Amino acid sequence: MEILLLVVGCVSTVLAATWLCRRVPMPAPLLLLIIGAAASYEPWFPLPELTAEMALFGFLPPLLYAAAVNTSLVDFRTNLPAIGYLSIGFVLFCALGVALVITGLLPVPFAAAFAVGAIVAPPDAVAAVAVARQAGLPRRVVTILEGESLLNDATALVALRTAVAALAASVTLAEVGTDLALAVLVGPLAGFVVAKISIWLFRVLTDAIASTTLTFLIPFAAYALAESFHASGVLAVVVAGLMVGHVTPVVRSAPARVSTWMNWSTIQYVLEHTVFLLIGLHTHQILDAAASYPVSNLSIAGVSVAVLAAVIGLRIVYVMAVRPFLGRSHRPLSWREAAIISWAGMRGVVTLAAALTLPADTPLRPVLLLIALVTVAGTLLIHGLTLPLLARRLGVHGPDPREDALQEAMVTQRSVIAGMAAMKEAAGPDDGELIARLKQAGKRRVDLQWERLGHARAGGGAESGAMAYRRLRLIGLTAERAKLLEIRDRGFADHEVLSALLAELDVEEATLLIREDREREVREAPPRASGNAPCVHLDGAPAEVDFEAHGDCLDCLATGQEPVELRMCLSCGHIACCDSSPGKHAALHFRQTGHPVMRSIEPGEHWRWCYIDQLHDEGPGE
Repeated sequence: MEILLLVVGCVSTVLAATWLCRRVPMPAPLLLLIIGAAASYEPWFPLPELTAEMALFGFLPPLLYAAAVNTSLVDFRTNLPAIGYLSIGFVLFCALGVALVITGLLPVPFAAAFAVGAIVAPPDAVAAVAVARQAGLPRRVVTILEGESLLNDATALVALRTAVAALAASVTLAEVGTDLALAVLVGPLAGFVVAKISIWLFRVLTDAIASTTLTFLIPFAAYALAESFHASGVLAVVVAGLMVGHVTPVVRSAPARVSTWMNWSTIQYVLEHTVFLLIGLHTHQILDAAASYPVSNLSIAGVSVAVLAAVIGLRIVYVMAVRPFLGRSHRPLSWREAAIISWAGMRGVVTLAAALTLPADTPLRPVLLLIALVTVAGTLLIHGLTLPLLARRLGVHGPDPREDALQEAMVTQRSVIAGMAAMKEAAGPDDGELIARLKQAGKRRVDLQWERLGHARAGGGAESGAMAYRRLRLIGLTAERAKLLEIRDRGFADHEVLSALLAELDVEEATLLIREDREREVREAPPRASGNAPCVHLDGAPAEVDFEAHGDCLDCLATGQEPVELRMCLSCGHIACCDSSPGKHAALHFRQTGHPVMRSIEPGEHWRWCYIDQLHDEGPGE
């Protein structure tokens, strides 16, 4: 009964805290940590046991897998240099710096101090990404933070394992090299093997439930296989997650993907919030244990604050020092983005779990645990509350919903064209009428995408065709569902038949509501400033403009030419083909209208071109 009440209490607290944090500007991990700390002083509250094994083997694999499987492998590869500098270089730099601070303030051996440095060095994947998204940071910054927090745990745990071994006996350089080689080589190999087997099984297990169940096994199988060879289970889980996530759209059916997304979203939500509540629930216990040691409370507080300050300061120094190496050659990381990354150093589950792995005979172990707890709480408090403010102060914005909608329209248009070509190739001699209807339906999909970027949306007065369709269809779905429920209540049809029909209505309604939320983001998106530009025309051009409600160069269509790429006028929203196209209609539009600035509307591109000064910039973008 005690365990049952604990589970109900923890999950209920998570629901209440996350609901509250959606309405107040406060990170949910921080609030849950505070609630847990307050509850830890209540004698009637049952204290759950949180061991290192529970955190490292129970919480860490599924949380890492959930983050990795949703991370773009393409973006991960693109930003790999920055991720490597942060996940390896910074962890070792921070561990060494913290070790020097601790040895200067406490009578502990350097190995124990370095162990604590490795414990507090890695930012947490859950906390960092949760706060980063709440702050509305650019996708590249979020990708770098995600990639760093996925890999830095491996560096920290290897460094911690080496330091703990040095506490028990002398460690040679060869042993350190062997341990590092096992982590770096065997860990990813284990993840690769598990991913390959899983991908093969996905092709065999076509049932959605069985396929979803397999995804629950992948993180634990990868972690266990790697750890059985004393390699890095963290790297194994990350590699498996990246590989599975990359091929999921190809090897798994749509029902299996939807089922997995729904189940894993729930699991990730519960685990990533519960872990911070559990950390807070051990506050009283850790404080009491630290107070029992023959070290003054003032000294313990001073060391804890010093380590917290070192962790924050060392990250700022390191990130700013390596900033020239963090960006891509064609798009270096700006100092504003580097400042955001240097301030996004929230610690979490790995820090406390790693601290619990310190041997029982480690000198001043409870004090070192307290230092880890203060680091977790302090970074969540300081960074979690101030990161959104810093982002606004520096003018660093997250993805623009209008840019996303523009990319979505372009990508949809290209995918529909590819789909139509495939259907025409597969069609038989009697399928002409069917192909015509399918072509019209595909054109309608594309038109609806462009329509929500047109003048009707921007004006906010008239209802667009897409909005009218959604409004009327939702009314129709409500009536259909009411009739089905009436038939169910009267017993006129079998329950299984009605359940299948209701599920179909639910899927369609969910699709319409998701689309409505995304269109609302576009309508309510605040205007973006253009920022600094190399000429007055680029500087004066609006960051956004009302688009023509189509995705074609109409001049090319009229003349039968094929555009290479498309551009958009930032004065009137006219869409025309680029100068590499036969018609060069973008340049023709400039000569006819005098509108100086065009921008690319190709997916992923934000650059703008001034025809008068023959200059370009990257645009506001992200």
